[in-house]
Amino acid sequence: MYVRQIKKMILNMYSKAMRILLMFCYFLVVATGTSCRDTNTKTETPSDKESRTTDSLEVTTSKDKLILFFGNSLTAGMGLDSNDAFPAVIQRKIDSLGLPYHVVNAGLSGETTASGKNRLEWVMNQKVDVFVLELGANDGLRGVPLSETRKNLQAIIDFVKEKNASTKIVLAGMQIPPNMGDDYTSEFKRIFPELAEKNNLALIPFLLEDVAGIPELNQGDGIHPTEEGQKIVANNVWTVLKELL
Repeated sequence: MYVRQIKKMILNMYSKAMRILLMFCYFLVVATGTSCRDTNTKTETPSDKESRTTDSLEVTTSKDKLILFFGNSLTAGMGLDSNDAFPAVIQRKIDSLGLPYHVVNAGLSGETTASGKNRLEWVMNQKVDVFVLELGANDGLRGVPLSETRKNLQAIIDFVKEKNASTKIVLAGMQIPPNMGDDYTSEFKRIFPELAEKNNLALIPFLLEDVAGIPELNQGDGIHPTEEGQKIVANNVWTVLKELL
């Protein structure tokens, strides 16, 4: 009987010892795992955060220069997908050359020089490096007094310069059919080179050169270029624009 009690005591002691040993092993494993995670996880220091922010800023501002196309339905690409309008064609050319410029198409169908002047302040609420002015065609087609067209275009040019003197301005020359008479048509055509010379602007002699009057390059209305016509217009613009970039 005494021997049985001794065996029972030994078994109890052994059982307690095993439980203690198992608990010790468990805590050892947990501690080791935590240590490994701490070792493999890099602590981000303030300098690391600053570097990461700088890298992100450099990515988001890689195209930090803006070209704004301000015009009517010719610029907007009326009747076509916006990706086929000449500003989008120019953006693809710029991207292919790796130039740090972003194109914004601010063309609005039906825009006249008067309505464009009124819309300008809202459009210029951003820093513009190159401003391409394409307005006047709707004035001519509606028979707006030429003195008013000239005055409005000059007001737009003045506003852009006052907003940012370093903005480079490109003026797109325009011509109209002789419906309004030879005198009106001729004087309308002279507005653009004269304003360009007066204000020292880059001039696209005629935006629709090699497109106007060619049926296969214009849509059914005979006024707005087709997709192929827009590519030619883009080349007309690029010939002048590339010298400023």
